[in-house]
Amino acid sequence: MTDHKVPPILKPIRDVGIVGYGAYIPRYRLPASEVARIWKAGSGGLLIEEKAVSGLDEDVITMSIEAARNALARAEIDPSEIRAVWVGSESHPYAVKPTSTVVAEAIGATPHTQAADWEFACKAGTEAIQAAIGFVGSEMARFALAIGMDTAQARPGDPLEYTAGAGGAAFLLGPAEISLATIESSYSFATDTPDFFRRANEKYPEHGERFTGEPAYFKHITSAAQALMQAIEASPSDYQHVVFHQPNTKFPQRVGRALGFKPEQIETGLLVPLIGNTYAGSALVGLTAVLDVAKPGDRILLVSYGSGAGSDAISLRATELLPERHNLAPQTQDYIARRTEIDYATYARFRGKLTMK
Repeated sequence: MTDHKVPPILKPIRDVGIVGYGAYIPRYRLPASEVARIWKAGSGGLLIEEKAVSGLDEDVITMSIEAARNALARAEIDPSEIRAVWVGSESHPYAVKPTSTVVAEAIGATPHTQAADWEFACKAGTEAIQAAIGFVGSEMARFALAIGMDTAQARPGDPLEYTAGAGGAAFLLGPAEISLATIESSYSFATDTPDFFRRANEKYPEHGERFTGEPAYFKHITSAAQALMQAIEASPSDYQHVVFHQPNTKFPQRVGRALGFKPEQIETGLLVPLIGNTYAGSALVGLTAVLDVAKPGDRILLVSYGSGAGSDAISLRATELLPERHNLAPQTQDYIARRTEIDYATYARFRGKLTMK
């Protein structure tokens, strides 16, 4: 009989790490006050200032390419060495045609590579990272690229309009000895919890209402984080930074307090007030912001969440190579500072909310 007292962690044969990383956030910003002006409603105490909105010429493919190029710039490797390109998203541009092959072609990784698209709501990006860890850790590949990127949708007037942003991040996984941050271990926790969903041919997602908080987000993130820390005998005080999935400002702060983390451990990666919830890229953009300032030896806990529902918890440690690679590509705060404010009419045009029949 299997002993479940200590949770089974996901540990590869070969030590793996993040060799390169990069974010991409569109420049356009829709203030929460502008959404409230149109729909005559407050933001529900979500503490969101504004969200990033993709432009007319931007989608998951173009943004993934930009993030991937940033990751490659920091990795300083030949893209032809990449043996897998995986893109996780809720908003792939095509129903039939992979995002990943276009990205792989654009960055020079084809033709000798595996390519696939991933889906698991907001944790599609960490799902791709988990697979990349296994691919590299089994020595099937030296490098694998995992991306989480979204141009998130929201029904007009829905509370999600305050938070559903655009953007994401790319991570090149490779051997630990040349990594900027090593993967100490990881753990996944999943159940069938109907908190948030979008059926085929539906343009906008639906809420599971009462399932959203306690049985969904909080249960999964708490369970994943606690199980991983128990398995590796770590505690919240062992980490300098922690990044949770960010559907709003309140949820990650609340779950952090419940787990025993202090506000200063959470704040560096908490970007949702400024760019919104980037769905598959939410926790991953937060991780890039942390890596931009992390010091050698810093430990980082990343915990994603995807509706449906599941969480991936990953423990990382920054290496001596990280500081010298910080400035080889635009930092996450550079993208946040590069902003052009738009009104609701422009947002509706950019996101195709006005249709003619």
